[in-house]
Amino acid sequence: MFGLTPAKSPTPILEGRTILLRPPLKGDSAEWRALREQSRTFLTPWEPQWAADELSERAFRLRLGQWQRDAIAGTAHSFLIVDKSTGCLSGGISVFNIRHGAAESGEIGYWMGEGHAGRGRMGEALALLTDWCFAGLGLRRIVAACIPDNQRSRRVLEKPDSPAKAWCGPICASMAQDGPFAFSLVAPDDAATWTGD
Repeated sequence: MFGLTPAKSPTPILEGRTILLRPPLKGDSAEWRALREQSRTFLTPWEPQWAADELSERAFRLRLGQWQRDAIAGTAHSFLIVDKSTGCLSGGISVFNIRHGAAESGEIGYWMGEGHAGRGRMGEALALLTDWCFAGLGLRRIVAACIPDNQRSRRVLEKPDSPAKAWCGPICASMAQDGPFAFSLVAPDDAATWTGD
């Protein structure tokens, strides 16, 4: 289920039933940029404002460098969501603001290309990533935030039978009406210890 990339990246490859989560690579630039461009109107209402050069080759290279530095520092791990049957990129998911010590926590962010939404892949990606965060990174709490009007994102987190388990939320109900909701997931007492196998 868990394996390291050939380059021994600190970010592993996580294998699910229908998807792989793997670290982004330089060769992913064209497909990543094309998927984001095709999904622009689907994604931009829910994301920070895109820069003028958001989808340029240079912007991807800079982003990739930051993802790699964050992984080496242990402060974040970014993954691409890849369809196992086709090898096509579907979206992205990351754990960031990783804190150890007393906190043992992190935050999750994710996006799905418009043509891949509604197929259960994000729930599977969340389950894979949270399992690894708990068993592999030793985190005890994961937080995911979403804009209240983003019904698709909320459904992933609120679905009671979601493979992403039972998110407790919203924990920030006192925020402004249009502010984000934050959902929290606490590690189960029986979270396995990840051995890297």
